[in-house]
Amino acid sequence: MNVYDFDGTIFYSDCSIGFALWCMKRHPKLCFTYLPMMIRHLILYKRGKIPNYLLQRKMFSYLTKVDDFDVQIEKYWDKYEKKISSWYLAQKKPDDLIISASPACIIGPIAKRLGVNYMATEYDRELGVFVNNLMYAKEKARYMVDHGFPLIDNFYSDSLADFPLALCAEKAHLVTDKATTVNDWPELDPETMERVSRKIDTGWNIHLKEGDK
Repeated sequence: MNVYDFDGTIFYSDCSIGFALWCMKRHPKLCFTYLPMMIRHLILYKRGKIPNYLLQRKMFSYLTKVDDFDVQIEKYWDKYEKKISSWYLAQKKPDDLIISASPACIIGPIAKRLGVNYMATEYDRELGVFVNNLMYAKEKARYMVDHGFPLIDNFYSDSLADFPLALCAEKAHLVTDKATTVNDWPELDPETMERVSRKIDTGWNIHLKEGDK
């Protein structure tokens, strides 16, 4: 079984943010009710005042305000399905698993179109709360272990934050260049490993910097 992160890995950009912008164009009131709140919470997060899970919950909150969600998500994927990476489509298999921190209600429709399995963050669009843990970094590996998934043959991600799941795979791959280039997962020196571990705890996506090995 091959396992894939989604945003930045097999799909270039962030579908949660992309869909938020899509909805704001079609529901302009979100520009006044959602956008100022989101900017405020981004500033608080950057200052270390709120944790990552709370930032993500607030970011997903626009989903509670879109009455025609089922219509809009299909229209969104009608337009942006073409951004699925060609290298992935060339090797896609029915038993692939997409695992993503993005909301399941956004990931589910595109996974269905691709004909593959998925696991993503469960977000209650009525109550505006997480149903399970944010599917990020260590939570991805914990989910795989707790649910007894079979051996991971290959794991693909664009972020070093996913190294806990990379360690669970026979072979891991780091995707770069706007989800177009697949590389072997790098061997990280102790200093880089410390930096990655520290930033995982703060909720940042971590990408390879020049000089990391």
